Amino acid sequence: MRPATCVSPEGLFILGIHKPSFTVTNQREGDFLESLGQFDDGSSHQNHRNFPPAAVEEPQADWIYEIPNPFPFRGTTFIKKNWADARAKNIAAICLPKPDHSSMSKVLSNLLGEQTPSQIDQAFNQLPAAVHLALATSSTDPQDLIRLANLCCEFTYEPTGRLTGLLYRKDRQNQIRAVIKNHALFEALVNNPDLPDDYKKTMVLKPGVQGDSEIVGDWNGGPGGKSHIYEYLRRNSYIPWGHYAANMADDAIRYNLDELTAQDMTGLRHLYYQRTYLRLATELQITLPPARKQLTDSKLEELRIQIIKAIQALPTENQLHFTSTLWGWNFGFDFAPSHYRLHASHQQIHQQFALLPEKVAARHGDREEGVIQSYSCGDLVRDFIEDYYKETGVEFFINYLKAIRSNTRTDCNQDGPASLIIQEDEHSMIFVPKAQTSQWELQMICLQPVGNILEANTATRASLNQGMLMVMKIYAALGARMVTTIEFPKRFTYSRHDQRLLYSFLPKLPESMGAFSEAQLRWINGHYPEDFAAACHAQIKK
Repeated sequence: MRPATCVSPEGLFILGIHKPSFTVTNQREGDFLESLGQFDDGSSHQNHRNFPPAAVEEPQADWIYEIPNPFPFRGTTFIKKNWADARAKNIAAICLPKPDHSSMSKVLSNLLGEQTPSQIDQAFNQLPAAVHLALATSSTDPQDLIRLANLCCEFTYEPTGRLTGLLYRKDRQNQIRAVIKNHALFEALVNNPDLPDDYKKTMVLKPGVQGDSEIVGDWNGGPGGKSHIYEYLRRNSYIPWGHYAANMADDAIRYNLDELTAQDMTGLRHLYYQRTYLRLATELQITLPPARKQLTDSKLEELRIQIIKAIQALPTENQLHFTSTLWGWNFGFDFAPSHYRLHASHQQIHQQFALLPEKVAARHGDREEGVIQSYSCGDLVRDFIEDYYKETGVEFFINYLKAIRSNTRTDCNQDGPASLIIQEDEHSMIFVPKAQTSQWELQMICLQPVGNILEANTATRASLNQGMLMVMKIYAALGARMVTTIEFPKRFTYSRHDQRLLYSFLPKLPESMGAFSEAQLRWINGHYPEDFAAACHAQIKK
């Protein structure tokens, strides 16, 4: 049986086309006719079309392209032809508008006329809580945001009025807590890029203001550099064995993707590489570099090579406890007035990473039941490429790259763009996946047989860093404000098949947040992947 993937054994993309025509029997008993309103000339508009007298005939419904994901565990993409055809005629429309300027303070000032600032404050404070929450995420007026800040928490000041910090108290358990009167409002507010920087620093960015997480690494952008990043340890993490967060520091504020620099990306990723290599070296009992010092690129590379040799010398692969990386990045944040949080994220640009064990102790009730394999999303790729090889006799990633390079346009329009490739060098490629699981999904893949960051040498790591920066700059130009990025890594000890390191970039669009279709891994799309590639190329040229 052909594997449930769009990548054929010959290295081509294979997709399905639905051309529906059908008859629907009419079981309705009554007619419920009435006027829906009037036209401009005063004539009535009736609902007769909703109550056909007999069976309904649909001779030619809209075509739907069904594209199995290259990786079956990621579901299937469905492209509605008439939507995508309209986008193909206007590729420049593949973008989001910039947010409108919004100021409640100016509205109140105009409504109330000649009033003192304290009277404006009083009117502002009496607005409904849902309006306050909406303003916290959407207002672009610093005066609005300062007023909201004073509503949700308490500050300390110098005699000159300059902010010095938050007010703190001890709770019943003798724990030190900032005095925050409205946590949802606080969280929404500190994620707003238009909040003045001194409030951002005071409320959420200064080391220690978010809790006691230790800073165990940092990155400075070099002489004259303007990049500064802290590496926080999250001990009691939702990820077993803890995780680490690389957060932009309070003297290098980055709230928008277009503010992201090459130094920032290098630093964010360097902390990921450095922590991963140090943890593996510790487990393998390799002599560590001096403490309290950032590793240079050359020292990082030396340590990486030592680790690879030590793993290869292990008698059995089971002796290594941590065998996979976990890396992810949520950019952007929003909070609905109904208190629905719309993206699991963090103010400022940041990235999170961890190491995952090979196995975890299993039990049934109080009885130990040996071990089970610990989850890593890269294992889903591994399991699939093993099945693919059994069915086809060909390594999947060889065929996948072949299919990307030989892609033909989804709608067979010879006059439209056909390439899926955004950019590539000898180490990595950025491309639009044939079956996007987000309307604007991009992916980045290693072109050499590199399956994880332990197998990535200095040049490959630099290529990945630069590619990731380009993807984010494209999204910034297109207007994306929420992007989730995930890594699909190979286990350090897996060597049976050619598994490539893969990154997936998943924007969330305002009207495509996901519902029952997406819960079934059915991804609905309104453009052809080739047209989105063309839209990305247009932003690069700009």
